[in-house]
Amino acid sequence: MKNKYPNLIPVFPLSGVIYFPETNLPLNIFEPRYLDLINDTLKKDKLMGMVQAKRDSDEVYNVGCLGKISDYKKTNDGRVLVNLMGITRFEIKKEVKNKKLYREFEVDYEKFKEDFEKNNNIFLSDNNFKSLLEKTKVFFKKNGLLLNWPEFEKLDRLQQINTIAMISPVTNEEKQKVLETVTNKDKTEILSNIIEFYLYEKNSTKITIN
Repeated sequence: MKNKYPNLIPVFPLSGVIYFPETNLPLNIFEPRYLDLINDTLKKDKLMGMVQAKRDSDEVYNVGCLGKISDYKKTNDGRVLVNLMGITRFEIKKEVKNKKLYREFEVDYEKFKEDFEKNNNIFLSDNNFKSLLEKTKVFFKKNGLLLNWPEFEKLDRLQQINTIAMISPVTNEEKQKVLETVTNKDKTEILSNIIEFYLYEKNSTKITIN
């Protein structure tokens, strides 16, 4: 099925932020180039890409997430507060040179077409999902992270998995690995293995992992 999303998108590269479909990302915008990006996006289709920037470099990772601005507020000091709702992952094909302050990329969504499936819960094993939740609750508790679990569990299964991946206290590289994993089934298993590794390391060595 052909998707309806543009293949040329404005992109906000941001180090340390890995953004997933069906999650919300609040942004505090104050740099002129990104204020331009937001203003142009609002005039067009409200769609923009988020991608993780590589450390100490202008390079970005090849996979990011398309989001739609769902909330917009201008502050008295000139900042803009927006909320992005994640739609689907994309693969960067090339950067398109322009005369704008911000960057634009040609992207493709085909690799992550499973993000468009409405009934994507069928791709996720019940046992794997329950195991992931149990590990996550222990992992968050050990790291002092508070989450309203009854409210969290009202989300659909894929939203829960993507939210865990986004907020877990693991490395940015590990989150990027989860983001780039094509199928939701494999994504669940990799995320579960990463969290299990941290739990095992803490239990066996008592070394705090940053």
